[in-house]
Amino acid sequence: MRWQNGLFFFPDRVLSMWAWAEADEALHEDLSKLCFEGPEDDLKLTRNTQPAILTVSIAALRVLQQETGLVPAMTAGHSLGEYSALVASGALQFTDAVAIVRKRGTFMQEAVPVGVGGMAAVLGMETEVLEQICKESAEGQAVSPANYNCPGQIVISGHMEAVKRAAARAEAAGAKKVVMLPVSAPFHSALMKPAAEKLARALEPVSVQDLKIPVLSNVEADFYPSKNEVKRLLTEQVDHPVRWIEEMEKMVREGVDKCVEIGPGKVLNGLMRKISRETAMQSIENHDSIKEFVASL
Repeated sequence: MRWQNGLFFFPDRVLSMWAWAEADEALHEDLSKLCFEGPEDDLKLTRNTQPAILTVSIAALRVLQQETGLVPAMTAGHSLGEYSALVASGALQFTDAVAIVRKRGTFMQEAVPVGVGGMAAVLGMETEVLEQICKESAEGQAVSPANYNCPGQIVISGHMEAVKRAAARAEAAGAKKVVMLPVSAPFHSALMKPAAEKLARALEPVSVQDLKIPVLSNVEADFYPSKNEVKRLLTEQVDHPVRWIEEMEKMVREGVDKCVEIGPGKVLNGLMRKISRETAMQSIENHDSIKEFVASL
């Protein structure tokens, strides 16, 4: 599969379409048609993007497992990707997960009016310095680190005015670069509390099974202790920062020497190279990359 002009394409659709059929049934609409045919503007809506990316990731995972039979030693996912990790572990059924992430996307979009919140990527600044800048820039509003992506790359999130104040202070304090992000909401900030509360209620009837594969959580940067903590950690994830650096460092300490990024894009591949140069990385985003991966085994 590949991402082209905002749409999803699969060189070998036969091996992956069953995931799309399940997603369509779970959502009671034709998500597959939207992903393969558009319109692109509708696909970019958070409520559609989140289930679409989850479906792409699980479709790729199924093809990979069908062709290799491999079982990961552990899994992790960045924000939305944590749902894919939990499906891979057996904790969540795919159909439950895709229905929940549709609601998650809707709740997050509705939590803050468009334009009220914002996010910015801050490059080349020490974590402690940026955290202090956020505290000083709040001035009665909300702004805080949202994604600890890799050394020297932290995304901040909150009220637009507070984010801009923090961005200006970060630049004045020596940040290498600050980039305002074109996002529809201030994800992983305190402003997402209403979305977290709605998600908690939506998760109540969802069945959670024992984790067959260890999964790292964004909130605690540690393994889920049991299935009993899945709903709590997924709820807290919405308005808490993604501690990706700590998660990947935990993986490395646990002996992981090769990571495979599954799904559209290679963002996590690039982040891992900045966290641990000794860890081999490979991306699975189309059938050719699966063939390359199999050949490398």
